Amino acid sequence: IDQRIIKRACDIVLSLIGIVIASPFMLIIALAVKLYDGGPVFYKQERLTRDEKPFMIYKFRSMSMDSEKNGARLAAKGDMSMVGPRPERQVIADQYAEEIPEFVLRTKVKAGLTGYAQVYGKYNTTPYDKLKFDITYIENYSLWLDVKIMLLTFKILFQKENTEGVDEAQQTALKD
Repeated sequence: IDQRIIKRACDIVLSLIGIVIASPFMLIIALAVKLYDGGPVFYKQERLTRDEKPFMIYKFRSMSMDSEKNGARLAAKGDMSMVGPRPERQVIADQYAEEIPEFVLRTKVKAGLTGYAQVYGKYNTTPYDKLKFDITYIENYSLWLDVKIMLLTFKILFQKENTEGVDEAQQTALKD
């Protein structure tokens, strides 16, 4: 059986289990977001996945409603996988590709909720280093690697240094 079919089946099963377990928490989060400022609960954004195909990602809104009034920034539906390269916004991916033409190679597989770069890098890892991590993942892909990355994801959720954002003057992780 093709590994992509097994990976997709795992994505669906794990997503369904996750929704059932997380639904009470999601309801509380939705209520808290709505009560905080009366704005929309969800935030919708276009991202890229396999073959540079755009898709809409829906997240609980954690930013103020006008946080991107000056343009897209790296944050201070079935087009994703559980594990894969982080989905970038088109405008940010284009900026990275100007400096690193090979950056597009990350879209040879579906984007993921977590990935090799998230586990072994940081949120503010440079685009070039993200590319190296993502190519390592793509070239060494196995279901076991996906399981390992998912387990390591839980570990990094509790390490503040891995979630460090970009400097206030930066809009992307590109270094000036």
